Amino acid sequence: MATLDTQTWIILAGVVVLALFALGAWVSFKKSQSQKLRQRFGPEYGRTVDNLRSRTKAESELKARQKRVERLNIVALAPSEAATFTEAWKVLQGRFVDNPKGAVAEADQLVCELMLKRGYPMGDFERRAADISVDHPGVVDNYRLAQAIAVRDARGDADTEELRKAVVHLRALFDELLEVKAVKQQATPVTEMELES
Repeated sequence: MATLDTQTWIILAGVVVLALFALGAWVSFKKSQSQKLRQRFGPEYGRTVDNLRSRTKAESELKARQKRVERLNIVALAPSEAATFTEAWKVLQGRFVDNPKGAVAEADQLVCELMLKRGYPMGDFERRAADISVDHPGVVDNYRLAQAIAVRDARGDADTEELRKAVVHLRALFDELLEVKAVKQQATPVTEMELES
């Protein structure tokens, strides 16, 4: 009878050890997942946690963003397309002095056109910002700051310096989104004469 009690205790101890090991592995996995999301999203991770008031909900939201953006067909620009966008930005920047309000609206429009060309959907602002945060977390705050200034400007509450800041914020996002396809260079065959020299 004493042997049976000892065996029962050994089995129970084994189950407890296995349960503790499984719990430790699960906690380690969750921490690792959280760390990866923190690294990928940077300040956007903290902003999302603050907004949703829950780390678990925020991480679910960030994972959902990743999955949504993975399904999109985001493409780099051809060099000629990038040059066209760059030239358009230079023109609008030159008009800022004469028409700051118009330049902010034009900059926002140009950023939206660039996003559309790259393959980002043009839903509401928060959806666009969420999509951008997946691949460009370092500049999504710039987009939000520019949007806040544009909203204040629509109410007539933004001064010229704030409008300048909005254009600077939009320029940071514009520069980040202006990814260009790598041009493949064709290998030229090496002739025997080139090898001898």
